[in-house]
Amino acid sequence: MNSVLVASNRGPVSFTVDDDGELTMKRGGGGLVSGLSAVTKDHNVLWVCAALSDGDRSAARQAPGGRLDHAGYDTGALRMLDIPAATFHRAYNAVANSTLWFVNHLLYDTPNAPSFGSRFRREWESYRDYNGAFALALAEEAHHEARVMVQDYHLTLTPAMLRAERPDLRVAHFSHTPWAPPEYFSLLPDEVGREVLEGILGADHAGFLTARWAEAFMDCCAALLGARVDRAARTVTHEGRTTRVGVHALGVDGGALRERAAEPDVESHMTALREQVGERALIVRIDRTELSKNIVRGLQAYREFLAGHPEWHGKVVHLAFAYPSRHDLPEYREYTATVQRCAQEIEDEYATEDWDPLILNVHDDYPRSLAAYRMADVLLVNPIRDGMNLVAKEGPILSSGAALVLSREAGAAAELGEHALLVNPYDISGTAAALHEALVMPADERRARGERLRAAATALPPQRWLTAQLDALAGH
Repeated sequence: MNSVLVASNRGPVSFTVDDDGELTMKRGGGGLVSGLSAVTKDHNVLWVCAALSDGDRSAARQAPGGRLDHAGYDTGALRMLDIPAATFHRAYNAVANSTLWFVNHLLYDTPNAPSFGSRFRREWESYRDYNGAFALALAEEAHHEARVMVQDYHLTLTPAMLRAERPDLRVAHFSHTPWAPPEYFSLLPDEVGREVLEGILGADHAGFLTARWAEAFMDCCAALLGARVDRAARTVTHEGRTTRVGVHALGVDGGALRERAAEPDVESHMTALREQVGERALIVRIDRTELSKNIVRGLQAYREFLAGHPEWHGKVVHLAFAYPSRHDLPEYREYTATVQRCAQEIEDEYATEDWDPLILNVHDDYPRSLAAYRMADVLLVNPIRDGMNLVAKEGPILSSGAALVLSREAGAAAELGEHALLVNPYDISGTAAALHEALVMPADERRARGERLRAAATALPPQRWLTAQLDALAGH
């Protein structure tokens, strides 16, 4: 039995099956994994996650009760849930990624979508079953009055389900996405919207990345549930229970990031990029081809900048890393094709024999991304909506003085905005003007802004971010 449990869709490891049927384990990445790895040194933490692939399912089935650590794997305490593939697909792709993600990022083309009919109701049943599997596993694994930290939009129903099973537990839910305002959140069928809100209110503590998202959640609770909201105290009271709402702005472990960026593989990528770019100024963006990241408008802004500033022709390169994302969803495949088409148009219009104005790369390569951060003169981060955006924080830590062009709709703008050049992500001309302002910014101003950006970006690294939430739970 464990005193601290973390539940998330994606776990700290993944498995692949080779041609001989042998399983190979690979470590996961990301802030949550690194943060939890540090915290497990001080706490007895069990991680509960879903099996995402055939390799994961095979590993989970071979481990007693899905406990990979009991099967001899060096994972720390870890239970992987073998949820039926069809149930997982409907819960993950149809509901979490195609519905809840779209609502909270305001992504719908509302004349055409969403349409919630009988098919969606079946998909919602799968989402409910998926959340129920997590609630049951957590109830089985947690000791009396344990603290449970449930992560993100995949698991909005789990806190209330777990509360029904184990009222003795202290439960937190954390949303890594934005939260939609009530008038947009109410696109969801009424009963589904209520179930999501009441699911999270099953927690003692509901955490968000910024005050803006926390306030939107409280607004939804007031408007859709008639809950009693105390904005000063950040509490929501509904059906006799009170949930505290917390703001925890996830930051970056600057020391660990700088250490990784000094490795030989990063240095070799820097050499290769420098050969491609020469001494030209470098505008860098690093994103998944995720609809919310706004890559197409970023490319259009660069094109408009080139049109308006011929004096920069031959003197600047835009390095755009757009890594594949969610290609099982048709909207994402179409968006990736649009990104590539837009990039080709810039090349066709402006490229010369000795100058490539744009280098687009769609193959995920973490060391190369770190190299690009280190070389950047300008970092472009222009999402139409983002819970936080760690690229905006990682870049300034590794760059010797990049100017940050940042969307005001990124959660990171709450902390970094006054030291960045803020843009309206829909305003292509405004973004083009900001790119020019960033390129001509005096060196001393770049350095001063960079120092303040670094301080803000490292204020709450993953270990402290996680510990702050555990401390908040301990106070309940």
